Amino acid sequence: MSQNDESYKKQWDQRYSDEAFAYGKAPNEFFRDQLKGLEPGSILMPADGEGRNGVYAATLGWEVTAVDLSVEGRSKALRLADEMDVEIEYLVGDLERLGFQEKSFDAIGLIYAHFLANKKSSIHRKLSTFLKPGGIIIFEAFSKAHLEYVKANPKVGGPRDIEMLFSTEELAADFSGYDIIMLEELEVLNEEGRYHSGASSVVRFVGKKRIKN
Repeated sequence: MSQNDESYKKQWDQRYSDEAFAYGKAPNEFFRDQLKGLEPGSILMPADGEGRNGVYAATLGWEVTAVDLSVEGRSKALRLADEMDVEIEYLVGDLERLGFQEKSFDAIGLIYAHFLANKKSSIHRKLSTFLKPGGIIIFEAFSKAHLEYVKANPKVGGPRDIEMLFSTEELAADFSGYDIIMLEELEVLNEEGRYHSGASSVVRFVGKKRIKN
């Protein structure tokens, strides 16, 4: 693990070590709304933090595999799963080093999964190999325009490095083998715990992996 990776891991361990849930226990609203329209199957939740989204998926009958760098996040996610009387598999480690079978998941949820700038596109491409043809990606994260929102209100959260933020063009390129169901940049009012609070600029993407003939 590089020095940058180790520093990033420590940042999240520190945040998730607090007793309170950093982003609350409720799922992200966009993820919740998109998941309700899908038939439950297997779902991969990269960078799932304290598990609010993965645990929610499990309450709907999804078979959840969550991944994060933070052992503190895993501890709280399993506690939340216990509170909700569901089970999830939660792996701690670097996504680039964790191997899953190709075409093994029905869906992937990428909710505020901001990776280091030099890795985000390669991680997206690797994650795509784990998705079955016809599978769905649900994505919401901060856009490059979000930096102006952070300047006005630091409580909105998000990376301060513009290269870790997203544009619709980047997502279209990273997931070029997908039929786009939704791809948009918009302002939303986040009320997700202590660290996502206020008006924010986000990119939303829902894509269906093409079935090759």
